[in-house]
Amino acid sequence: MRLRRSPRDIAGLTVAISGGARGIGAATAERLRRAGADVVVGDVDGELLEQGAERLGVRHHRLDVTSAESWREFVDLAGAIDVLVNNAGIMPVGPVLQEDEEVARAVVDVNLHGVVLGTKAVAPGMVERGSGHLVNVASAVGRVATADAATYSASKFAVVGFSEATRLELGPHGLDVSLVMPTVVRTELAAGVPQARGMREIGPEDVAEVVEDVVRVPRPETWVPRWAGPLSRVGGALPWGAQQALARLFATDVLGRRDDDARAAFEMRVRGTRGGE
Repeated sequence: MRLRRSPRDIAGLTVAISGGARGIGAATAERLRRAGADVVVGDVDGELLEQGAERLGVRHHRLDVTSAESWREFVDLAGAIDVLVNNAGIMPVGPVLQEDEEVARAVVDVNLHGVVLGTKAVAPGMVERGSGHLVNVASAVGRVATADAATYSASKFAVVGFSEATRLELGPHGLDVSLVMPTVVRTELAAGVPQARGMREIGPEDVAEVVEDVVRVPRPETWVPRWAGPLSRVGGALPWGAQQALARLFATDVLGRRDDDARAAFEMRVRGTRGGE
């Protein structure tokens, strides 16, 4: 990761955000627009995308993150992109042995292939210009796995690895690659999921604030909340038994304590999603 001596001015940058119609994506679009960026959002939900973009005052184009062709069309319409925020994601939850094959494929297609295809569509232009920034919104479960979301955890672990590898590849060409690692965020994706013990409630605006900070001063990895990152690294260095004791202390089995009724509407919709949100 290249080091910047002073914060970058966001005003005038063209920032593209996938999954920009709701939640973290919409909050990030609003925050970066206020900072002066030319924001263009993409989402598979065209109607909601149009409504949100009009409300936020940003550009928009429909985007199916699982399709290379859709990404090419998005980039052609967006123009030269200075910052890409790979944010689109889905999180259907439940025991892995009861997970439908199509659901598992959708999770990997949206959460992982969406990032891979977005990078391949946008980064060549950045390399040609000698500058650019890829901000990949992963998840705390990309470092600390959780039961009842095995495929989701796997997809986010993969995003972490992909980000670290592309940082090494693209850094010499003038590009920055950053990871943003939220814990449970109060969005539809996390409906019915409680916080771990001692964790304050995190909203999409909190994540958007961190994304803005990372765009201004690129960092390899930033957690939301920020103190959760060092805690996860300390916990990961402990013996397995100590890790389990720590997990019980902080009640980190958040998906095992979820409210399925509160998640019903989201689960019904997202299990039919193929293009990301």
